[in-house]
Amino acid sequence: MTSPLPSPSAASALDLAPVVPVVVVSAAADAVPLARALVAGGLPAIEVTLRTPAALDAIRAIADEVPSAVVGAGTVLTPEQVGACTAAGARFLVSPGWTQGLLAAMRGSGVPFLPGVSTASEVVALLERGVREMKFFPAQAAGGTAYLRSLAGPLPQARFCPTGGIGPATAPEYLSLPNVGCVGGSWMIPADAVAAGDWPRIEELARSAARLGGVRDAGGTCR
Repeated sequence: MTSPLPSPSAASALDLAPVVPVVVVSAAADAVPLARALVAGGLPAIEVTLRTPAALDAIRAIADEVPSAVVGAGTVLTPEQVGACTAAGARFLVSPGWTQGLLAAMRGSGVPFLPGVSTASEVVALLERGVREMKFFPAQAAGGTAYLRSLAGPLPQARFCPTGGIGPATAPEYLSLPNVGCVGGSWMIPADAVAAGDWPRIEELARSAARLGGVRDAGGTCR
């Protein structure tokens, strides 16, 4: 059974769910059945990336028609996109990196956000600006669990959502780290299942992914 989700105004984007599906929507018509399958499988926090023309329509449809989902926007790159995403109903924002302008827009959005980092210097720069929750991207290519474990010593106040190259075999190790709040991934949304409209398959894959969050409770490091 999944834990209750925080309200949309919750201060943390890391505590929405242990595993956040990273969704690329090619056809807006797929958004609602896909979101319903993910929610039914126990993954209610859904990041829709701004990689396709259908993304904003997908966010809007999920926000309007799947009230049990917490839909967010990923691959947010500009201040203008911040405004467009929140207007469409995004309840959290994720970027692969950050600039001063983008950071200011995300801070002013009124919703939780995760600016992307891949180096210790970027982490320190965000900590200087009062930001303690970040996306670690691309996780596997940037050093994986070994890198995050090394950061926990000198920078224990920073918390991360690692995304990029993570699958069901590696997610539990990430989730066991004290500085990881959740992981992002797309392994529970295979392209062939989406193309075929095989929502039961996606629901079952989501259910398996949701069970990975159990390592957080077993390890005593998370809620």
